Amino acid sequence: MTRRSTLGERNRGIPEATVARLPVYLRALHVLAERGVATVSSEELAAAAGVNSAKLRKDLSHLGSYGTRGVGYEVEYLVYQISRELGLTQDWAVAIVGLGNLGRALAGYGGFASRGFRMAALLDAQPGIVGEVIADLTVEHIDDLETVIKDNGISIAVLAVPAAAAQPVCDRVVASGVTSILNFAPVVLSVPDGVDVRKVDLSIELQILAFHEQRKAGGPSGVEEEYLEAVEGQ
Repeated sequence: MTRRSTLGERNRGIPEATVARLPVYLRALHVLAERGVATVSSEELAAAAGVNSAKLRKDLSHLGSYGTRGVGYEVEYLVYQISRELGLTQDWAVAIVGLGNLGRALAGYGGFASRGFRMAALLDAQPGIVGEVIADLTVEHIDDLETVIKDNGISIAVLAVPAAAAQPVCDRVVASGVTSILNFAPVVLSVPDGVDVRKVDLSIELQILAFHEQRKAGGPSGVEEEYLEAVEGQ
């Protein structure tokens, strides 16, 4: 049986919505830490993260962190708590499959290492790309995917391949023992139980922004109005 798996379902009772917000809190805390802030109130942290303070306090309570009345949360310790809960205190070896423009940008991003993610392997199928050195890693051929995953102890695979290639590559990645996949291909992947897939679709995010822009500009408020206008224009 296959299904579309999501992260957070097995996180010891922590709601998936809370899991999704923890990285946002962590990002805000890192900014505070870089500014030398030692403690932060729930209101200040909530504002930095773009949520209300009641929701933030409830989310953090799932981690056993309640702050100190009149003082707030200790930034350094809260960073540790959230990092530990997200598994960022470990070293996660990551492989990127597909070294087009997007894959190259991901490979060259320096922020992964400081968050516990180590770029360990790059793979592609194009002869002109295989053998190229990107971010100090030599791009290996997709034919060697299974060996590369095993030899490098890959924990997470990032798929930045065309839509038609995504499912076959996913199947090979899963068969090689990888159970966490970040998918940038514009397709829904079918995976077995126990495999987590996070999908990033930039075109969908842009369409959502277009929706809000249209509303702010006083555009159509519903499908019915658009249909009536189209009928009347015939």
